[in-house]
Amino acid sequence: MRDKRTSSASPSSNGRQGISPVERTLRARVAAHVMHAKHDSRLTSANGRAAFLARFEAEVDPDGTLPIEERRRRAEHARAAYFARLALASAKARRLKRQGGDAA
Repeated sequence: MRDKRTSSASPSSNGRQGISPVERTLRARVAAHVMHAKHDSRLTSANGRAAFLARFEAEVDPDGTLPIEERRRRAEHARAAYFARLALASAKARRLKRQGGDAA
């Protein structure tokens, strides 16, 4: 049994008492601006972008048998299809929201 109990009047889902979700968001925003002021974002995100693109290359050529140019060409189309599906789902959700329906 715990010796100290937290008050149910001040819910804190992040484990830190006294920091609201709004303050946490603002702190994160400040940290992001500081990081981008010090570093080139293309360099800090290079590994993530490479992994994201590798996903599509593996999707279109799982055995690695295609020539690299063809694999990249197909991967770019797979990537474009991925983002087009996201845009379609977003448009549908916005339309349903405007109509007062459920986007699911």
